[in-house]
Amino acid sequence: GGRNSLLIGVVAAVLTTLLAIIFGVLAGYLRGWSDSAISRLMDIIWAFPVILLGIALGTSLAEGGLKLGPISISGNSLAIPILVITIVYIPYLARPLRGQVLSLREKEFVEAARAQGMGSWRIMFGEILPNIASTILVFFPLLVANAILLEAALSFLGAGVRPPNASWGTMISEGVDRIVTAPYLAIVPGAMLVLTVLALNVFGDGVRDALDPRAKVKIDH
Repeated sequence: GGRNSLLIGVVAAVLTTLLAIIFGVLAGYLRGWSDSAISRLMDIIWAFPVILLGIALGTSLAEGGLKLGPISISGNSLAIPILVITIVYIPYLARPLRGQVLSLREKEFVEAARAQGMGSWRIMFGEILPNIASTILVFFPLLVANAILLEAALSFLGAGVRPPNASWGTMISEGVDRIVTAPYLAIVPGAMLVLTVLALNVFGDGVRDALDPRAKVKIDH
């Protein structure tokens, strides 16, 4: 169960990060109609509570699976919760990145790159992207933790991982039915879920402190 939960959390966080980088950088740098279209799409996703949107997408995709041309994914595949979590969490990273890119595009080094004849794509992913890498590194472990939590919640409610696969969420759901006779069936996966998410959050705080020294309050004696 832990293996599937960690796999879903890490893969969903990686896909969320990649898509958020693309949408955030394009919206912040190009502005105009591109920014409007991407921002409205992010606002639509942002408008729904995470759990409700995850349940709606997870249930609909799990019932009939997903077919996109030659690609066919069965309803009980681990790719379904990965896809759902990826879609739900894109705005939570794309919006902060867009704000940073809007600020960076007016900096002197971007003006110098334009003066040297660099194209928009080279400026976006060669000049601006390295300057938002610290923000991405800080968000990534937190995205993994949130993805694991959301997967557990969806699986507990029957909209995430489905049999014959197992995860911490499905194990907790099955353990609740036997909480009186065998409480360890729910307590053990629940404890592992809490410890994993806590460790990822502590790690994320450490990364933030390491990459942003201004976040620390230093007292000189």
